[in-house]
Amino acid sequence: MRVELFDFELPDDNIALRPASPRDSARLLVVHPGEGAAEVLADHGVLDLPSFLRAGDALVFNDTKVIPAQLEGLRRRENDAVSQVSFTLHMRTAPDRWKAFARPAKRLKADDRISFGHGQNSCMLGTLDATVEEKGDAGEVTLRFDLSGPALDEAILAVGHIPLPPYIASKRPEDEKDRTDYQTVYARESGAVAAPTAGLHFTDRLFAALDEIGVERHFVTLHVGAGTFLPMKAQDTRDHVMHEEIGHVSPSTAEALNAVKARGGRIVCIGTTSLRLIESAAREDGTIDPWSGPTGIFITPGYRFRAVDMLMTNFHLPKSTLFMLVSAFSGLETMRAAYMHAIETGYRFYSYGDSSLLFREKR
Repeated sequence: MRVELFDFELPDDNIALRPASPRDSARLLVVHPGEGAAEVLADHGVLDLPSFLRAGDALVFNDTKVIPAQLEGLRRRENDAVSQVSFTLHMRTAPDRWKAFARPAKRLKADDRISFGHGQNSCMLGTLDATVEEKGDAGEVTLRFDLSGPALDEAILAVGHIPLPPYIASKRPEDEKDRTDYQTVYARESGAVAAPTAGLHFTDRLFAALDEIGVERHFVTLHVGAGTFLPMKAQDTRDHVMHEEIGHVSPSTAEALNAVKARGGRIVCIGTTSLRLIESAAREDGTIDPWSGPTGIFITPGYRFRAVDMLMTNFHLPKSTLFMLVSAFSGLETMRAAYMHAIETGYRFYSYGDSSLLFREKR
């Protein structure tokens, strides 16, 4: 499909720079395709979510935890040439190795030494160093750190910054508040570069309301990579290659979700990350298998969903792979109408913005 089909105009005023407070006070646009013109779109709040669910349904959350994956480094060479380079870690490949996007990558070559921590945590200066092990395409490099395992995790936590999405970072700097705001309340598995943002709306109050009506909660892990921020350069969806992300669906979670489907309950994914992982783990007949490893699933209109019945997700960028995904889920024309309504009625977009509850298009 032509990428331009997924374009739309978004005023800057609709881009949220801070989250709603409290988290569950955000708006919720309910999109129910194919139910008659008067019922397709309905304006609600996140706290209304339980009214669209029933006992026996299961919510699937991504419990990944955002790490401060934005690192500012100094490249040093034997001739004493020093150059500053920014790195965004996006996939761990070994206890001491990360794939990262570098800016400007042209300043780097294999075997360059990088030191981190300068200018922000002087006590760490000289304690976090890395070697450029490999230089790939589109600014991607592989960094081999001198530290490994938990010691490396602690050093990254000390010197790194939260990698705010470009549409926020271009308008304000990251601050200490983002370390809390850009994290779900149930995050527990460290490794993400970006938050699974639909989950940012959940609170203890909302969980209590869901528990009261008998809705199950299950957790999977997909470590969201920096590739989620990259613009699509292809003109046709057939020419786009997704960056892979590491995910995990435990045997117990797969078994529980299969039981939900068997008794007629619905699987409701909280965020596109949990949906992509569940669909990666699902067989043709909808049975969900345990899963562990990378997924580069790219969902566009025409995809036949195997397991997921409903999706709660924030509002996405024009011409993005995520707007393509929601268009595949509820229909391109339905989602174009939904986004036009959201823009005209002042919904807040992107990571810190409002949310939507999508029902799957029936075919």
